[in-house]
Amino acid sequence: MLYLIGLGLWNERDLTMHAVSVANECSKVYIENYTSQLMGSDLQKLEKALGKEVIPLKREDVEGNAHFVDEAKDNDIALLIGGDPLSATTHSDLVIRAREKGIEVRIVHNASVFSAIAETGLQLYKFGRTATVVYWEENYKPTSFYDAVKENDEHGLHTMLLLDIRPEKKMTPNEALETLIKIDPAFAEREVVVASRLGSPDRGIVFGKAKDLMDKEFGGPMHALVVVGELHDMETAFLEAFK
Repeated sequence: MLYLIGLGLWNERDLTMHAVSVANECSKVYIENYTSQLMGSDLQKLEKALGKEVIPLKREDVEGNAHFVDEAKDNDIALLIGGDPLSATTHSDLVIRAREKGIEVRIVHNASVFSAIAETGLQLYKFGRTATVVYWEENYKPTSFYDAVKENDEHGLHTMLLLDIRPEKKMTPNEALETLIKIDPAFAEREVVVASRLGSPDRGIVFGKAKDLMDKEFGGPMHALVVVGELHDMETAFLEAFK
């Protein structure tokens, strides 16, 4: 059996009782932390909470051969994943690959940014397609994530933009806003919400025009942006506290 276990939003205390129980019964417990990261925890704290060794995996270990899937043919194996296990398409692919090998998969759900973003007061059913703002490089300056904003705008929907995560750096909201304004200078006038460290004791939510948030200090990761679409009166009232 292969278990995909959600870690939640912030630290080891977000683990559900069900997650701890399942992990304790598994032969091995692995963790991937490149699609999402628990910024308020570390490997040692997770191991203490679970009472088990936790083996870290690199991106290629999950998206490539994924040896731990084969191990689940004869043993109960757990993969710990930040947020909710199926929020990233990488993990849906794992489910498909396991099923093709006749391996049963169980999902242990937890909170993710896709539900926690409702703390901004924006209504979840009014969100359109989500995209990720990626770092620009010298010969690679993609703009496809801005297409999601334009598509959602056509229907008056909000757009959640996740920010690029690299082993050596994590994109700040300031960098993301700068890139969006470079793609479309008119974006400077758009109303956006910056949500920081949702689920943590020092979570931050700030609402304003992109140009006015460019130089603001948002603190450490993780962050997400929401490009605001058409607002319901209740959403407008809720956002007032975050201006």
